[in-house]
Amino acid sequence: MSQDPWLQNYDATCRLAQEIAENIHERNRQQRTGGNPAKVNMTLRASLQKLKQNIAQLKEGLLRSSSSRRIMQSEADRRQNLIDELLTREKRLNASFKRDAAEPEPSRSTLMDGGGAAAGGGNTANPWLINESEETRGLSFGEIKQQQQRIIEAQDQGLDALAAVISRQKIMGQEIGNELEEQNEIIDDLAHLVDKTDGRIRNETRRVKLVETKSASCGMLVVIVLLLIAIVVIGVWPM
Repeated sequence: MSQDPWLQNYDATCRLAQEIAENIHERNRQQRTGGNPAKVNMTLRASLQKLKQNIAQLKEGLLRSSSSRRIMQSEADRRQNLIDELLTREKRLNASFKRDAAEPEPSRSTLMDGGGAAAGGGNTANPWLINESEETRGLSFGEIKQQQQRIIEAQDQGLDALAAVISRQKIMGQEIGNELEEQNEIIDDLAHLVDKTDGRIRNETRRVKLVETKSASCGMLVVIVLLLIAIVVIGVWPM
């Protein structure tokens, strides 16, 4: 399977940066020993211009890939970090090129480190990062890339886990909502049943009162009849 063209261009740009670092060191050596570095300076100017163009092409390629969604956002962020590191290296190389040879220059290993590691995964140190953290200090460029990739993968795993938790919470919320709807329906049925039962109780209460009233009337009537009978009996009974 062929390598991604963007990554191929990136590796070529890193190799160019390493070549520039070697030529700057050679130019400075010639200046210190009384040689004529004019030819090397011409080569360096052309190489630095080429490095600037390559970085611009990497930016454009990343923008096209990201806007067309040919790569994931995490990969786009990783590539943007690589471009930022290349820009830092370009600034340092330009500063080294413009520095007078009489001034203390960075060591050969300092100028060369980082470029070869990007292309071949070497073990040289990477001095190109400004305000380098303790976590990356002393690591090669390839090792820093691997560390960044592991961090990105860990973040992706964390996001996947968070998405799974959110999905479960959403399902639980939907189930709770369905349960509440069922409970509301049950409550509505109970309220309707209570209303019907209350109406029946009121009707039965009225009937009981009516029966009581009729019973009381019948009792009075019986008493009156008994009194009349007693009067009649007493009235006709011989003394």
